[in-house]
Amino acid sequence: MQTAILRQKKIAAPKLQRRYTVDEYLTLERASAERHWYLDGEIIAMAGESVSHGRISINAAASLVMQLKGKPCEALTKETKIRSGPIPETGKGRKGLFSYPDILVVCGEIEHHDAYRDVILNPKVIVEVLSESTEAFDRGVKFERYQKHNPSLTDYILITQDLPQIEHFWRKSADDEEWSYRLHSGLKAKVVIASIRCTLKMSDVYDRVKFPEE
Repeated sequence: MQTAILRQKKIAAPKLQRRYTVDEYLTLERASAERHWYLDGEIIAMAGESVSHGRISINAAASLVMQLKGKPCEALTKETKIRSGPIPETGKGRKGLFSYPDILVVCGEIEHHDAYRDVILNPKVIVEVLSESTEAFDRGVKFERYQKHNPSLTDYILITQDLPQIEHFWRKSADDEEWSYRLHSGLKAKVVIASIRCTLKMSDVYDRVKFPEE
């Protein structure tokens, strides 16, 4: 009688994803043609955006740029990085978030992470256009880090792509730990951003945007 011989298959251990320091990330990012965000050692490539996403971003940015003319605040686009984390330890630090908001507003003199002057520390207003792949992150970890590590932030605005809806989180001052919330719906609505004396009209934000049919 033959004895069945069971041979154990070697199961390869899963490869651990390399964790990068903040310095390594910034070196790679500054040499890259593509954008990536960074979270506690992980480098994640940013996905492309839809036509609606691009239109909404441009419409909202254009509105803010016009309203901020002559004021001590300025609107910047999604090519600008911000740091939301502690001062990293040179050559070793891995804790922190580096992200590219769709729109940010800075008031007064811009504070930079280092001599490259390409990472901002003091955003006043951040606007994100929600996407299916990033919505949970925008609402969760990202907003949590913004609140904890960007004390200059007074307004966080989330714009929905597939229907006219804007969510506005705000606090009265940088010293106020409690945030207020308001949901704005419909093309006739307006979002008042009192901290920078600006108003986003929904009809302007969603100009040329086509909503999916129900």
